[in-house]
Amino acid sequence: MQVKSIYKYAHISAFKAREVTREIQGLPVAAALDIVAFSSKKAAALIAKTLKSAIANAENNNDLRAENLVVKEAVVGEATTIKRSRPRARGSASPIRKRTSHIRITLTDEIVIETRATRKAKGPKNVLRPRNPSAAKSTKTPAAVETTAADTQS
Repeated sequence: MQVKSIYKYAHISAFKAREVTREIQGLPVAAALDIVAFSSKKAAALIAKTLKSAIANAENNNDLRAENLVVKEAVVGEATTIKRSRPRARGSASPIRKRTSHIRITLTDEIVIETRATRKAKGPKNVLRPRNPSAAKSTKTPAAVETTAADTQS
């Protein structure tokens, strides 16, 4: 099941907020909250607020457990731009654009969270694959090389 939370008209540029949302996409909720909590950006606080709202929506409205949730998508779109002006020399003015954005976070419980214990239960991934791909291409053995050298001398 998917759960959404939207923060509309957040007073931050969408360009600045996208840096943080890219970091949390695809992560479990606990890891996403940790990343957002230790980020020093202004956008991190706004995204944390939206993420906590999405978790509360999942727990209260849909009876989902927070430890099973994964951030499916975290999208920041542009909202309206508030236009102001700054006085300049000789009675002129220059524009100031105060940008706002919409932050949308979607959580889901359909994606399986892999932990270290589940990875160990499955077994190692690269059992039969050689580490050096160029070593796998060489099919001649040293004995075969010696016999071909002996054949050319006689």
